[in-house]
Amino acid sequence: MKSLPIVHLRAIEPEDLDLLYRIENDRKLWNVGASNVPYSRYTLHDYVANASDDIYTDRQVRMMVENEQGEIVGIADIVNFDPSNCRAEVGLIILDAYRRQGYGSSTLSQIADYALNVLHLHQLFAFIDITNQASVNLFREMNYQSSAMIKDWLYDGREYRDAMMVQLIF
Repeated sequence: MKSLPIVHLRAIEPEDLDLLYRIENDRKLWNVGASNVPYSRYTLHDYVANASDDIYTDRQVRMMVENEQGEIVGIADIVNFDPSNCRAEVGLIILDAYRRQGYGSSTLSQIADYALNVLHLHQLFAFIDITNQASVNLFREMNYQSSAMIKDWLYDGREYRDAMMVQLIF
């Protein structure tokens, strides 16, 4: 089996604003998350400047994913953090040039380690468009179990698509 690339998760820095702006305003990605509106550079700048980087305060944390060469390969989110029930939702975007190279698996592995050993969570979960076979396969390979099919959960402006809720229970 091929070894996974090493990734580093780090806080978003002001220097990441241009990339964050491109990702958040990429209409092709709107159907994989909860947002389907463009973000202004000002709004994103304000987010980067004012995020406390404290998951207990913000109930979320966004991290840049870097490879060993220091190149940004994606963005990882832990959102909907619920410390009372020891769970959080995970989101992941790997940039096109770095897909299918193991960066998604490596990133999800690091997020799981952080969730279990630092945040002491009981579970992570994600909602995946069932037509996004690459994401479905990735989460399955990382031991996430399908727990629900949700009808018409995601809307891309043209059509509704079903989503699969997946969970990783520690």
